[in-house]
Amino acid sequence: MSLSLRFKRPLLLTGLVLLPLAWAPLDAFSKSHAFLINASPSLPNWAFWLDKKTPITRGSLIFFEPPKSKLVQSHFGKEPQMFGKRVLGIPGDVVRHEGAQVFINDKAIATRLEKTRLGVSLTKGPEGVIPEGCFYAGTNHPRGLDSRYSEIGFVCSKRIMGSGRAIL
Repeated sequence: MSLSLRFKRPLLLTGLVLLPLAWAPLDAFSKSHAFLINASPSLPNWAFWLDKKTPITRGSLIFFEPPKSKLVQSHFGKEPQMFGKRVLGIPGDVVRHEGAQVFINDKAIATRLEKTRLGVSLTKGPEGVIPEGCFYAGTNHPRGLDSRYSEIGFVCSKRIMGSGRAIL
């Protein structure tokens, strides 16, 4: 059952007119959202939905550009993918280290390691009040490279790509 030329042309013209109208909202949506695949064992899920405009709070999952360093490069390559971590500390919280233990507002939240899985020495991360616009980020994974170490430190707004949620 074929459509006659009489109906094909108006349908085609209608489609050409509606396409730009549908494209604009999709383009705007794609600039503030992304679908991410996780290749790291430090997060339990493998697929995430990133929203660049969602407010970040304690417990949020954030995705950020890791700082450039020899350690990050040796473990993740010259162009590492985004890191995904949970926000464990927010601006105004107080971070302190006691031996290998890390505390936020006097609550133990993590244990630091001395070396990476490749045997590279790790140094303790920042202590004191978390500055405005920065967060203390980590995961439950014992070998996660996160704010426990100076090689990552506080994760500040300029490095954060957005907040995400696990979908798979």
